[in-house]
Amino acid sequence: MPFLTLKVAVAIDVPDVGFIPNNLNFNGTVTPKKKFKCVFCGKTFEYLICGKRPYACMECGKSFSQKSSLNVHLRSHTGEKPYSCSHCGKSYAFKIALRTHRFTPKKKFKCVFCGKTFEYLSHMTRHMRKHSGEKPYVCTVCGKRFAQKTYLITHERTHSGERPYACMECGKSFSQKSSLNVHLRSHTGEKPYSCSHCGKTHMRTHSGEKPFVCTVCGKRFAQKTYLRIHQRTHSGERPYSCMECGKSFAQKSSLNVHLRSHTGEKPYSCSECGKSYAYKQGFNTHQCFG
Repeated sequence: MPFLTLKVAVAIDVPDVGFIPNNLNFNGTVTPKKKFKCVFCGKTFEYLICGKRPYACMECGKSFSQKSSLNVHLRSHTGEKPYSCSHCGKSYAFKIALRTHRFTPKKKFKCVFCGKTFEYLSHMTRHMRKHSGEKPYVCTVCGKRFAQKTYLITHERTHSGERPYACMECGKSFSQKSSLNVHLRSHTGEKPYSCSHCGKTHMRTHSGEKPFVCTVCGKRFAQKTYLRIHQRTHSGERPYSCMECGKSFAQKSSLNVHLRSHTGEKPYSCSECGKSYAYKQGFNTHQCFG
């Protein structure tokens, strides 16, 4: 016996408003819409979020509909990078960037001089200038050449007098952000490497504890970093090299100080006369003897 197809029509009452509401049920009833009331003026809304952006960034004025979106955006100002790769330690501000990093095949670029490998071609190219001595970035004022563009930009400010990094507290400006960061401590009172006993910038001075021992000469140290630096006096290792002249150093801080001889940076300024110095020793001498 063949099957019969029946068409059934159901009559329902539809409000005569020119359209069928999206909250109309199959049984002909209409689900009451939820109302969200403003606690200040009593005005009601159909949706909790309706195009309003009540969360504004205090830095740039950009606004967001959700607080979580504002929190994510703030990382572009603070530099916070909470998502770290468990394999290489590289950090990212956004979760999607970390996910992209994890699933991107890592290409290795090898230096033909020393065999050191790099994840990015640009990093390898910059490294190879240490071997070749190439300095492609030239100052248009004095003709001085640099291996890295950042060094050239810093150097050019010695000619132009440009100081793009200004202190929000006193208005004093600097040619480099690192110099501004050091200056800000004079306002905040921050001492990033301070003793928990007396507040001075030393560690384990009170207890006298020196748990880190040199296996070559037996000298003891309060911090592991000090031991590492000391061990280089035995090994002769100088892992921090200047990209400009090839001179190498046992400590990164020594390299940073040396770089000022190339860039012309003078981060130590006298608050009385405004005279600037590249090195702290010269600045201290000036303050003592004028």
